Amino acid sequence: MQIGEVAERTGLSLRTIRYYEEVDLVVPSARSQGGFRLYAEPDVQRLDVIKRMKPLGFQLEEMRELLGILDALSAGDDPDRDKHLDRLSGFWTAADERCQQLRAQLRIAEDFATTLRSHLPSD
Repeated sequence: MQIGEVAERTGLSLRTIRYYEEVDLVVPSARSQGGFRLYAEPDVQRLDVIKRMKPLGFQLEEMRELLGILDALSAGDDPDRDKHLDRLSGFWTAADERCQQLRAQLRIAEDFATTLRSHLPSD
Protein backbone atom coordinates (compact mmCIF):
# COMPACT_ATOMS: atom_id res chain seq x y z
CA MET A 1 0.00 0.00 0.00
CA GLN A 2 1.14 3.54 -0.63
CA ILE A 3 1.95 6.10 2.03
CA GLY A 4 -1.43 7.84 1.79
CA GLU A 5 -3.30 4.67 2.70
CA VAL A 6 -0.83 3.98 5.52
CA ALA A 7 -1.38 7.49 6.84
CA GLU A 8 -5.13 6.99 6.77
CA ARG A 9 -4.93 3.62 8.53
CA THR A 10 -2.52 4.75 11.24
CA GLY A 11 -3.74 8.31 11.75
CA LEU A 12 -0.19 9.57 11.20
CA SER A 13 0.59 12.38 8.78
CA LEU A 14 2.58 11.78 5.61
CA ARG A 15 5.26 14.03 7.03
CA THR A 16 5.48 11.99 10.24
CA ILE A 17 5.75 8.70 8.35
CA ARG A 18 8.51 10.14 6.16
CA TYR A 19 10.29 11.42 9.28
CA TYR A 20 10.15 7.97 10.89
CA GLU A 21 11.71 6.61 7.70
CA GLU A 22 14.38 9.32 7.79
CA VAL A 23 15.39 8.36 11.36
CA ASP A 24 15.33 4.63 10.51
CA LEU A 25 12.35 3.60 12.62
CA VAL A 26 10.45 2.21 9.67
CA VAL A 27 11.50 1.46 6.12
CA PRO A 28 9.02 0.85 3.31
CA SER A 29 9.07 -2.77 2.17
CA ALA A 30 9.49 -1.72 -1.44
CA ARG A 31 9.29 1.08 -3.97
CA SER A 32 7.10 1.18 -7.03
CA GLN A 33 8.64 1.63 -10.45
CA GLY A 34 7.70 5.28 -10.11
CA GLY A 35 9.61 5.52 -6.83
CA PHE A 36 6.58 5.60 -4.54
CA ARG A 37 6.97 4.08 -1.09
CA LEU A 38 5.15 0.78 -0.71
CA TYR A 39 4.32 -0.52 2.74
CA ALA A 40 3.36 -4.03 3.82
CA GLU A 41 1.27 -5.00 6.83
CA PRO A 42 4.34 -5.45 9.10
CA ASP A 43 5.37 -1.87 8.27
CA VAL A 44 1.94 -0.60 9.32
CA GLN A 45 2.14 -2.62 12.55
CA ARG A 46 5.57 -1.11 13.22
CA LEU A 47 4.13 2.39 12.77
CA ASP A 48 1.33 1.50 15.19
CA VAL A 49 3.92 0.53 17.83
CA ILE A 50 5.73 3.83 17.30
CA LYS A 51 2.45 5.75 17.48
CA ARG A 52 1.57 4.13 20.80
CA MET A 53 5.01 4.79 22.30
CA LYS A 54 5.00 8.49 21.43
CA PRO A 55 2.37 9.70 23.94
CA LEU A 56 4.18 7.79 26.67
CA GLY A 57 7.26 9.92 26.14
CA PHE A 58 9.57 7.29 24.68
CA GLN A 59 12.50 8.81 22.81
CA LEU A 60 13.55 7.83 19.27
CA GLU A 61 16.48 5.76 20.55
CA GLU A 62 14.17 3.85 22.90
CA MET A 63 11.72 3.27 20.05
CA ARG A 64 14.54 1.99 17.86
CA GLU A 65 15.73 -0.35 20.62
CA LEU A 66 12.27 -1.73 21.33
CA LEU A 67 11.54 -2.27 17.64
CA GLY A 68 14.84 -4.13 17.31
CA ILE A 69 13.92 -6.34 20.27
CA LEU A 70 10.48 -7.07 18.82
CA ASP A 71 12.05 -7.88 15.43
CA ALA A 72 14.55 -10.26 17.04
CA LEU A 73 11.90 -12.00 19.14
CA SER A 74 9.52 -12.41 16.21
CA ALA A 75 12.29 -13.85 14.03
CA GLY A 76 12.08 -17.00 16.10
CA ASP A 77 15.56 -18.36 16.80
CA ASP A 78 16.88 -15.42 18.84
CA PRO A 79 20.21 -16.26 20.52
CA ASP A 80 19.72 -13.28 22.88
CA ARG A 81 16.14 -14.20 23.75
CA ASP A 82 16.58 -14.03 27.54
CA LYS A 83 18.34 -10.66 27.33
CA HIS A 84 15.67 -9.33 24.99
CA LEU A 85 12.84 -10.57 27.18
CA ASP A 86 14.45 -8.92 30.20
CA ARG A 87 14.75 -5.62 28.33
CA LEU A 88 11.18 -5.99 27.03
CA SER A 89 10.06 -6.36 30.63
CA GLY A 90 11.81 -3.07 31.39
CA PHE A 91 9.93 -1.37 28.57
CA TRP A 92 6.66 -2.79 29.88
CA THR A 93 7.41 -1.48 33.37
CA ALA A 94 8.23 1.98 32.00
CA ALA A 95 5.08 2.02 29.86
CA ASP A 96 2.94 0.93 32.81
CA GLU A 97 4.40 3.64 35.07
CA ARG A 98 3.84 6.29 32.41
CA CYS A 99 0.23 5.14 31.96
CA GLN A 100 -0.31 5.54 35.69
CA GLN A 101 1.13 9.06 35.55
CA LEU A 102 -1.16 9.94 32.64
CA ARG A 103 -4.18 8.57 34.50
CA ALA A 104 -3.31 10.78 37.48
CA GLN A 105 -2.97 13.81 35.21
CA LEU A 106 -6.30 12.99 33.57
CA ARG A 107 -8.04 12.82 36.97
CA ILE A 108 -6.67 16.28 37.82
CA ALA A 109 -7.79 17.66 34.44
CA GLU A 110 -11.26 16.14 34.81
CA ASP A 111 -11.59 17.61 38.32
CA PHE A 112 -10.62 21.00 36.92
CA ALA A 113 -13.16 20.72 34.10
CA THR A 114 -15.84 19.78 36.66
CA THR A 115 -14.91 22.82 38.76
CA LEU A 116 -15.24 25.09 35.74
CA ARG A 117 -18.58 23.52 34.80
CA SER A 118 -19.88 24.12 38.32
CA HIS A 119 -19.43 27.87 37.79
CA LEU A 120 -21.54 27.92 34.64
CA PRO A 121 -25.28 28.50 34.79
CA SER A 122 -27.44 25.39 34.50
CA ASP A 123 -29.31 24.97 31.24
